[in-house]
Amino acid sequence: MNERITGISSMATRQLLADLARAHAERSGDTVAIEAVGGVDAARRVQAGEPFDVVVLASDAIDRLIASGHLIGERVDLVRSPVAIAVRAGAARPDVSSGDAVRRAVLAAPRIGYSTGPSGTHLQRLFERWGIVEQIRSRIVQAPGGVPVATLIARGDVELGFQQLSELMHLDDVDVLGLLPPDIEFVTTFSAGLCARAMHVAAVRAMLAFMTSPEVADVKRRHGMEPA
Repeated sequence: MNERITGISSMATRQLLADLARAHAERSGDTVAIEAVGGVDAARRVQAGEPFDVVVLASDAIDRLIASGHLIGERVDLVRSPVAIAVRAGAARPDVSSGDAVRRAVLAAPRIGYSTGPSGTHLQRLFERWGIVEQIRSRIVQAPGGVPVATLIARGDVELGFQQLSELMHLDDVDVLGLLPPDIEFVTTFSAGLCARAMHVAAVRAMLAFMTSPEVADVKRRHGMEPA
């Protein structure tokens, strides 16, 4: 009997999970429906008891949900996702080849965008470390939960944006300048967890085995991520 697997994820993995879910459904006959929202909202909804089978979030968020009893078993690491820098298509491309260059680009940008997710937290800490928070505070635009930074860039709300490469690379109106350089790089591991209220435990485990198999490594790379 075919199952209907339900899940929730943060926005960073939505396109990857859509491709992997489609491939798994074709192989298994199961239906897979994974809703993508802001990571904070996803965790809140799981904590509130919404009946999902599987959750995909940053690994530290999955660990917290396991510790609180909302997820069971061990976390399943899926991908490693780096943070990239982008501007609107056709705009001037500042130097971002080093941490110092990125700092200069941030100071020169009329408006800077980042997310409410792990990449945004990293940028906040980076700006604090650089001692530039007060200089740029009025120019920072934090994307609302569930709204990609790429959307802010494409519609001209910010001139310089930071987010997971997977969320910046697929929009025609956005030019990706590159990843954060090695001296300030940030990579998030996105992981899956089995919900305590899961209705289709065996089906979820079979799906996650497929999603972590070597045969889908190229799919992950096409979305700007590396297998975990």
